[in-house]
Amino acid sequence: MKAIVVHEYGGPEVLKYEDYPDPVPGRGEMLVRVAAASVNPIDYKRRAGLTKDFYPLQFPGLIGVDVSGIVVKVGPGVETFTAGNRVFAMADNTYAELCVVKADVLADIPEGLDLIEAAALPLVTITGNQLLAATEIKSGQTVMIVGAAGSVGRSAVFIAKARGANVIAGVLKRQFDQAKTVGADQLVATDDDTAIASLSPLDAVADAVGGKTAEKLIAKVKPGGVYASVVGPPQNAANYPSVKAALVFSHFDRATLEFMAEAVRDGKLVIPIGPKMPLSKAAEAHAAAEKGGIGKILLVP
Repeated sequence: MKAIVVHEYGGPEVLKYEDYPDPVPGRGEMLVRVAAASVNPIDYKRRAGLTKDFYPLQFPGLIGVDVSGIVVKVGPGVETFTAGNRVFAMADNTYAELCVVKADVLADIPEGLDLIEAAALPLVTITGNQLLAATEIKSGQTVMIVGAAGSVGRSAVFIAKARGANVIAGVLKRQFDQAKTVGADQLVATDDDTAIASLSPLDAVADAVGGKTAEKLIAKVKPGGVYASVVGPPQNAANYPSVKAALVFSHFDRATLEFMAEAVRDGKLVIPIGPKMPLSKAAEAHAAAEKGGIGKILLVP
């Protein structure tokens, strides 16, 4: 098969479109013909070696987490899926024409959802859902979602509104126009210190961005509130012992993915789709994704 092979850590240029051995499904696994993989920050951080302490690459190796496709072969012990099923998942080594996926991390694509665009959903929608859940927010409470214009943030906004929360979308000033479509009750510029200083006390923060802004926002969380983040607690979290700091590592949950995907299909949640690029153009896709602001880029074998 053809795949994007990484021989060393580095910039987008280390992504090579090459021949690679076809994977073989083992017990509890399936072979999926990839319809699309999406580009996520974890992909280019891993490529660059930024995750090598906890998520290393074995060279030569493959990357990629999101996948959508068609089951072509079922390994021993799999009874829930058959060849021909349209499926999507959070998996490994998805930047390829073929991918082996464990049956317990695979889900059927809801009827009516585009096969290729389904690849944009697994990681970001599950992460957004689980990030919001970590805030422990309740109906009538106020949560600020930082990075609300991004795919993880949009997913978190959707779940927060479903819980009956009052939602403040934290975005950069230049993102205000696109953030008007995320469904939040209020927009606040995270690059405006005056706007942050003017915030009323928050019950929780769901942070998909991190950085210096986090150190300012944790001061706005009420005692007993929660600061949940996918990138680690604010550097000054120890100064606010009455605020619970929750670090979120997304994990696959079939029911969550199916629920979020159905919301996308039904138009209740919008995950912006960017360019659909040939798998062979993965280096260009990474360079574009790292600049940001163009929606989820999909790689199509």
